[in-house]
Amino acid sequence: MNKKIVIINGSGGVGKDTFVEFCSEYAKVKNISSVDKVKEAAKILVNWNGEKDEKSRKFLADLKKMSIDYNNYPITYIKEQAEEFLKDADQEIMFIHIRETSEIAKVKELLDVKSLLISSNRVEKIVSNSSDANVENYEYDYYIQNDGTLDELKIKAEKFVMEG
Repeated sequence: MNKKIVIINGSGGVGKDTFVEFCSEYAKVKNISSVDKVKEAAKILVNWNGEKDEKSRKFLADLKKMSIDYNNYPITYIKEQAEEFLKDADQEIMFIHIRETSEIAKVKELLDVKSLLISSNRVEKIVSNSSDANVENYEYDYYIQNDGTLDELKIKAEKFVMEG
């Protein structure tokens, strides 16, 4: 299997992490998020404990935007992680979680990546912050609809790994 880097996106709760977990049953996966370092900062700054409520989502989105405006660090972090991934002979797929379509475009210019949108009709779209509200306003390379069972999502993950 050739190494591949995939930007994964979708509104909160659509099954992105579950999809990545299923993919890891068929390939060696590295999984990062453009908000990893922002979450670390939030834990230090405001004692954020990992909640995924609307207030936390907005805070993280705002903090990430400040980081982007200040020195574009989320992109630097992604580039560093991609370089490590490409050097690691064991890892086969790297997933990068990015919500903001403008940030997806930056990474696509910087690295050889594909983009994937996971959606689900069972999950109400999050519109409380600009990062979540605009996830569907981008032309992705792959689309996966997660409206079925976990077994059906697992089959889609296997197919994605084997064919994608």
